[in-house]
Amino acid sequence: MSFTVAIDGPAAAGKGTISKGVAAHFGFAHLDTGLLYRAVGRRVLDGVDPVAAAQTLTAEELEQGDLRTAEIAQAASKVAVIPEVRAALVDFQRAFARRAGGAVLDGRDIGTVICPEAEVKLFVTASAEVRAERRFLELSAKGADVTLDQVLADVRERDARDAERSTAPMKPAEDAVLLDTSELSIDDALAQAVEIITQKRPAA
Repeated sequence: MSFTVAIDGPAAAGKGTISKGVAAHFGFAHLDTGLLYRAVGRRVLDGVDPVAAAQTLTAEELEQGDLRTAEIAQAASKVAVIPEVRAALVDFQRAFARRAGGAVLDGRDIGTVICPEAEVKLFVTASAEVRAERRFLELSAKGADVTLDQVLADVRERDARDAERSTAPMKPAEDAVLLDTSELSIDDALAQAVEIITQKRPAA
């Protein structure tokens, strides 16, 4: 039996951590759909055409360890506005979503475009300032030479690009539950997500 949880939201809102925690709690498979775009972005940086990169993407490429860099994040955001790239990756995501045993997908258009029929939809968000501070601490811990102001500008730039693109802009689905993590610890945010899903999940 398939059961799909769609988790959307902007960068550094906590949706990835929440998605992994939800998947582990319920025993569902998890797909960080942002990795699809990061993997395409990485190939584009290597000189591959964006559409060709998306059409020939393999699951193994999602396992590469260098997909979390700021450079690849920017490349991913740029290829994600290309309609042909998004179209090429839709089937991959939809097939994953309906696999037996349940699936959690996180991204920016899961509840609105990829899985509009998902049993549960969450939109995880937080203020730009809070998200920038989280990302700054994450990058600094990895030794990146960045300032908080630079990271905040980057977060706002990505938000604008994701929300204003013509194809599948980032926005909450009409029936999504909003989860603002600005004032929440990860444990509290995860607990709220688990409670929402539990209420919507059919009893075994």
